[in-house]
Amino acid sequence: MSIQQNYWRATLCAENRPVPNLLVIFGASGDLTRRKLIPALYRLFSRDLLHPDSRIIGCARSSLTDEQFRESLQEFLTGEDPNKLADFLGRISYVSGDYSDPSTYQKLLEYIRKMDSAQALNRTFYLATPSSLYPVIVPELGKAGLTSESYEGTPWCHVVLEKPFGFDLASAEALDRMLHQTLRERQIYRIDHYLGKETVQNILMLRFANIIFEPVWNSSYIDHVQITAAETVGIEKRAGYYDQSGQLRDMFQNHMLAMLSLVAMEAPAAFDADALRDEQLKLIRAIRPFPVQELDQYLVRGQYSSGQIKDKIVPGYREEADIPPGSNTETYVAAKVLIDNWRWRGVPFLLRTGKRLPNKLSEIAITFKRVPHSIFPQLRAEDLEPDTLVLNVQPEEGMALSIQAKQPGSKLCMGKLTLNFSYKEIFGGNIPDAYERLLLDCMLGDQTLFIRSDVIAAAWKLLTPILEAWKKSDEKQLDCPCALQFYPAGSEGPDIAENLLPNPDTAWRPL
Repeated sequence: MSIQQNYWRATLCAENRPVPNLLVIFGASGDLTRRKLIPALYRLFSRDLLHPDSRIIGCARSSLTDEQFRESLQEFLTGEDPNKLADFLGRISYVSGDYSDPSTYQKLLEYIRKMDSAQALNRTFYLATPSSLYPVIVPELGKAGLTSESYEGTPWCHVVLEKPFGFDLASAEALDRMLHQTLRERQIYRIDHYLGKETVQNILMLRFANIIFEPVWNSSYIDHVQITAAETVGIEKRAGYYDQSGQLRDMFQNHMLAMLSLVAMEAPAAFDADALRDEQLKLIRAIRPFPVQELDQYLVRGQYSSGQIKDKIVPGYREEADIPPGSNTETYVAAKVLIDNWRWRGVPFLLRTGKRLPNKLSEIAITFKRVPHSIFPQLRAEDLEPDTLVLNVQPEEGMALSIQAKQPGSKLCMGKLTLNFSYKEIFGGNIPDAYERLLLDCMLGDQTLFIRSDVIAAAWKLLTPILEAWKKSDEKQLDCPCALQFYPAGSEGPDIAENLLPNPDTAWRPL
């Protein structure tokens, strides 16, 4: 399918420029700041979406001058216009200090007051730190008065948090109580970077800006939905975090359920934060709980053993550096999810996510039911492939619709025709990174693509019984059909995941 560039120029594009913001990044010397946040902020600056009066302050334990900090960022901003880059870096300052030391926050407060002398800047505090530091940093920000707002919330003070948001229901609730001791919910921005991806956002446009999909977006026409998030990498340098987390916590509880909710939720009353997240909450609450005594019929957990990926021999999970030899931490999860409401009754949502799989791929595939009767001689209804709509999230964002169509040749010559749309093909390399979208929304005060506390609690309520069953099973305290399965690195996961498929005609999409 060819789409001309001038068509897109005729479409509606609305973007709001943020008001002056003061962005403070804790964990400023870390990998997330240098590789993701600063490049995203620079691209916003290049697009004239960073207010001229906005300023950025890095905060970390390392003792650096402003100039040394700026120099440390330049290796991640190579190939940029020198004058423009110098202008951007001139907006960046640095404050050093220990996160548990109240004097660090007093120093930061004095620094901010000097900047606020001309005008009151909106403040955004980005915690690009391990989640274990949230209970240290957030209370200290409150004690120093750095997150105090007027009743009207102007100028605002926002706090941005990266996942994980707890490790189970109890810890998520404890984190939420801690945050709300000094912050209102409107001040808390919980990031799931998947929600910043263009294709994930496009789910909303596809469903709710086009009338053709709504009549068939239900159990009468959809056979099943597959949501996949596959990675070729292992744990890299995150052994300490990952072995305590695992794939269910690291990917399933947030990214996978977020994509599921956007695909399956009802239409919100408006495109705003509260209306959208209300529908996400309803959807997650409608997911049928997983029966612990029949867990193998709904869920598979796996762990990669040694294998080969793209001609490279890689070690098994238990052979990775700093991983205990007998670790039962899962690196793969596949699930059959059922939603108990009128729209989706009986439609299986097949979710899978894992590490050391053959390719990096994230996609949402909606498979429609076969035609009930074939009018074509010599072609039975079951011979006709079902229509499939695939939303590609990564590595290349886009979508593809596969349908049956006439092919050149004999009078009765039919086959699959795929209509492809690629963001890269249409827009070249000018696709905003997810962090660009999310940082801009933080500075606009828009929580639409951020996660609300009750949505997190609902997700943990659904998954915590699974985590508890796995732990008890591993400790031989519970007879649960949920044994850890092993799969060779480079394969598509444990073979037993085939048992989750609803019927013999259904197959996992190839990776």
